[in-house]
Amino acid sequence: MSEPSRIKNVLFLCTGNSARSIIAESIMNRDGTGRFKAFSAGSMPKGEVHPQALTLLRSMHYPTDHLRSKSWEAFATPDAPALDFVFTVCDNAAAEVCPVWPGQPMTAHWGVPDPALVGGPRAEVGVAFADTYRMLNNRIMLFLNLPFSSVDRLSLQRRLEEIGKRRETPERA
Repeated sequence: MSEPSRIKNVLFLCTGNSARSIIAESIMNRDGTGRFKAFSAGSMPKGEVHPQALTLLRSMHYPTDHLRSKSWEAFATPDAPALDFVFTVCDNAAAEVCPVWPGQPMTAHWGVPDPALVGGPRAEVGVAFADTYRMLNNRIMLFLNLPFSSVDRLSLQRRLEEIGKRRETPERA
């Protein structure tokens, strides 16, 4: 990695860019402030952020005014920010052919279940979103604590992949 003090750009991808990638973007931007700048996008964006994702993030005092559902194509243009890391957070996006990202970023798959697919009572949907937040938060905290300045690129890639392979079970009330 170049320049240890440079803020590194991270892109979180999923298909709809309405829940998981939005939550991951929010976590990284708050907890990685000064070290990382996060973005999110989707291969087939829904065009709006899931209301429950916004409710969850607001309840945890995350800023939400800037959040929007957008296409990953916005990050594959010559004027897009050079990306250092790209993480897919859903299995569909991981299986798709991605654009060529400026900056030759390191990539890994950090798939988590889609809370937007959970139906039923509001409480069940809320628990699904809270589980997604917890899983993404755990992975992002592991990422933020990696020894970036003392590990080579190959070792770092292996650690990024290991984070994505963590098996976490949803907590159910």
